[in-house]
Amino acid sequence: MTSEITLFVNPTAGRGRGAHAAQPAASALRDAGFSVRTVLGVDADDALRRAREAVAGGTGALIAVGGDGMMSLALQAVAGTTTPLGVVAVGTGNDFARALGMPIRDPAAAGRLAAEALKGGTGREIDLGRVGERWFGSVLTSGFDSRVNDRGNRMRWVGGRFKYDLAILAELAAFKPIPYRIRLDGGPVREIEATLIAVGNGSTYGGGMRICADAVMDDGLFDVTVVGDCSRTTLLKVFPRVYKGTHLSHPEVTVHRVSSIELAAAGVTAYADGEQLGALPLTATCVPGAVRVLAPGSPTGI
Repeated sequence: MTSEITLFVNPTAGRGRGAHAAQPAASALRDAGFSVRTVLGVDADDALRRAREAVAGGTGALIAVGGDGMMSLALQAVAGTTTPLGVVAVGTGNDFARALGMPIRDPAAAGRLAAEALKGGTGREIDLGRVGERWFGSVLTSGFDSRVNDRGNRMRWVGGRFKYDLAILAELAAFKPIPYRIRLDGGPVREIEATLIAVGNGSTYGGGMRICADAVMDDGLFDVTVVGDCSRTTLLKVFPRVYKGTHLSHPEVTVHRVSSIELAAAGVTAYADGEQLGALPLTATCVPGAVRVLAPGSPTGI
């Protein structure tokens, strides 16, 4: 293991917390004896290019500092390689870090944890989802919630959480169940009417909403949560239960554990790890042990 590691920083994450978080994380790593170089990038494409160059150059680890968007970028650089990923979660959602049991908005503690895992040869191999060349660590979602994201992204005249509250109200007013075609693990194509379909490698999205509450990140399977054809009234009753994961017991909700899923629906955009993935149709595959993370776990030979 090389003693030089790379800090991969989003300076704008969490309303500027990314820039402030980089210093205590770097200090913790340097105090442990590591040489730290920082990668920023002028935009997402440039940042990813620089991160991939660091991985190809043999960096001892890529330590991502930011929110779920930054973790998603980092996964594109390290997935399928032997370079471990460290997580310094300082964004607004932090679902990837939450699923791993990592410190949230405590960059010094996260930096120390990464250093200890590197020095002790501990960590955790986890699965990732893959759609084409794109990797995701937490949840891929489509349907009502992705349409809320679409609408919120178009609402440039209002900001913050209020924007998404307005988007939810607008989508509820226009809500209709979506005709899907799905195929699970290469089986027969099924035509269903659903409110949303979420494909979980991790358990949460949206900053702690437990849409795939029982998902495990190292079992080689997705948890696919299907919220069926339900009325606006039922949706209003069920959706708040997502925060505790108790929605899974509702009769309109079913869960499938699969290693691959094909999804098709007209006019529906998919999001993965909170980032726009593209329009359906798509095929998502669970790739076991696709990345090593510097998280609480067992010896991995890092």
